Amino acid sequence: MKALSIRSDYAADIINGTKTEEYRSWSTNYRGDLLICNTAKKIHGFVPGYALCVAKITGVEQRNDKDGKYYAWKIAPFTDGGSYWIEPIKVKGQLRLFNVDDKLIKKAPFTNIHSQEAIAWINQMIDPLRY
Repeated sequence: MKALSIRSDYAADIINGTKTEEYRSWSTNYRGDLLICNTAKKIHGFVPGYALCVAKITGVEQRNDKDGKYYAWKIAPFTDGGSYWIEPIKVKGQLRLFNVDDKLIKKAPFTNIHSQEAIAWINQMIDPLRY
């Protein structure tokens, strides 16, 4: 699967569904499932060095602001057929898009992040990995 390294605090916003676009100075023709990998940078309260979700990229839009051109990568919501949580996997990040073996990626057993099942799973699987 294609993967992208992102600071863990920004990745958390994607995972929580509050960040629906990822901004880059470069575009991509890639569409579909994209493994979101937290960088190794240690930020208190976050999970460095792990992949925790797959974001479905549905499109890329070129934009301009006072600093110049940039690209907004559109992320599908966390619903059936869209983006989804995965069991944490340790990943060494890289620049640009890179590949991670599909066999390592296992979907989380829920689709609603606010369900009791999801909260229990997060407490068990994610919380022990926080810095």
